Amino acid sequence: MTQELRTPYEQGNKNQTTTLAECIAWYQDLAQRYPSVLRFEVVGTSDAGLPIYAGVVTADGVFDRAQLKREGRPVFFNNNGIHPGEPEGVDACMALVRDFCLQPARLAALGKTVFLFVPLYNVDGSINRANTSRVNQDGPEQFGFRGNARHLDLNRDFVKCDTLTAQVFNKLFTAWDPDVMVDTHTSNGADYPYTMTLIHTQTDKLGGALGSFLQQTMLPHLFAEMAKRGWPTCPYVNPVKDSPDHGIAEFLETPRFSTGFAALHHTIGFMPETHMLKPFADRYESMRALVETVLDFTIANATTIQELRRAAREAGKARHEWPVHWSMDESKPSSFRFSGYAAKYSASVLGNYQRLSYDRSEPWERDIAYFNHFPADIHVTVPRAYVVPQAWREVVERLQWNGVAMERIDADKVVEVQYYHIKSVVSRPGAYEGHMFHDDVQLEKRTANLLLRAGDWWVPLDQDQARYAIETLEPQGHDSFFRWGFFNSVLEKKEAYSDYVFEDHAVELLRDEPALREKFEQWKTANPALLSNQEAVLDFIFANCQRYVEPEWRRYPVLSVM
Repeated sequence: MTQELRTPYEQGNKNQTTTLAECIAWYQDLAQRYPSVLRFEVVGTSDAGLPIYAGVVTADGVFDRAQLKREGRPVFFNNNGIHPGEPEGVDACMALVRDFCLQPARLAALGKTVFLFVPLYNVDGSINRANTSRVNQDGPEQFGFRGNARHLDLNRDFVKCDTLTAQVFNKLFTAWDPDVMVDTHTSNGADYPYTMTLIHTQTDKLGGALGSFLQQTMLPHLFAEMAKRGWPTCPYVNPVKDSPDHGIAEFLETPRFSTGFAALHHTIGFMPETHMLKPFADRYESMRALVETVLDFTIANATTIQELRRAAREAGKARHEWPVHWSMDESKPSSFRFSGYAAKYSASVLGNYQRLSYDRSEPWERDIAYFNHFPADIHVTVPRAYVVPQAWREVVERLQWNGVAMERIDADKVVEVQYYHIKSVVSRPGAYEGHMFHDDVQLEKRTANLLLRAGDWWVPLDQDQARYAIETLEPQGHDSFFRWGFFNSVLEKKEAYSDYVFEDHAVELLRDEPALREKFEQWKTANPALLSNQEAVLDFIFANCQRYVEPEWRRYPVLSVM
């Protein structure tokens, strides 16, 4: 191998990661040298105005996406650098793509499979280089920053799409529709011998035969092969208490995360998390082994995976109920043979508390509880279609970016619909990734004849992208558009009253509206302490009377046509 085809990582001391400029220039040079193997081009622009690149490798030199899709070619997608301080996947991908170019046997082994990759996704964060933002990490010497130009974590942005970068990803992912995705990361947390840990699409949430295939066939194979390659792997170490001794819980990766987003498209997703306390060179080698292992399995089982994905989509078109929320079942733990270090507690020198540490001189291996059952705990009845009023264009855009089939209503019409009345909302204190995130929402289903306007959007559910539409438009979905605050304005009552005038009028309302009077009596019985609070009393009467009702207040705007 010539010196210029060695990656920046390979040319250095194995404790350096490529810069953005080095990475892009290196791929551009490789694509010029091997145009029949690699296509490398700009796919969009970041929030800082930087180009975002993607590459495609095929064994037969066919790069036209339309042709590849017509041929039904399987697609493996490797995303790197979403957190530029976790860069081993960036460097490992460079070497893997180079080897496709230089090793005919490795390229031929791809068969019909398309290798799609983003070399460095968070280009904004990658140019913000230092060695201080990853507090506990062992190398590399310099690395990028987690936040993008808007100081947002892109691995929380896949549904809300505040960033131009996430919008590019949504469109790229939908256009290529990958069968399997590996999104490379580095983890923090407990200390243990493993260099590689693995988050996968949660199998109950992925659901059906596709979820069973991942659980029963793919994961056992990947763990076995990684052990053979010298990199024993365990599930992502998410302790249920303070150390793995007490058990670990599978990570429920909701659609804000890459693997949860992939599940909305019936794509099997993996988020390898190397251990940041291990040397960078070890993290690099284990990451390359993991990507190659998943790729090889995908190539060998592509037909099965594609058939299962098609079946999942077809089954979705006929479902009468859809799950939209999953929770861990603590009563049914599995077990995992885990290698750990002894957890020790000692007095802190900083304060009056006991601190945790791990003693590497006392390794242990035993079965620990592994909580990996997440049954669905909220189901919704599938409507014939949703209607998204045209006023909510940000929602419409995101549905379009993800290939959701929908059409404009051609004329005003009154239709019987179901809608949600939002009874209550509990929001996360403080900002979360730029939003007021709603942790809990309580709903009441109502029926009414409402006007659908010409230009509103009709979203049928007998379509391939039903899952994406349902989990984003149903308010109780983990990462629904409602939870991310896209519809916050309907939570605000627009008119108010003057208390000294309304005090007398409230008496008249209670006299003229029996239902209000009954509801007020119930409220007084339930809230005796509030009877001394004029604002609370008048607010209740104003909010519940029929005379001054605001129909749009707390009415969820997306309608269901049953």
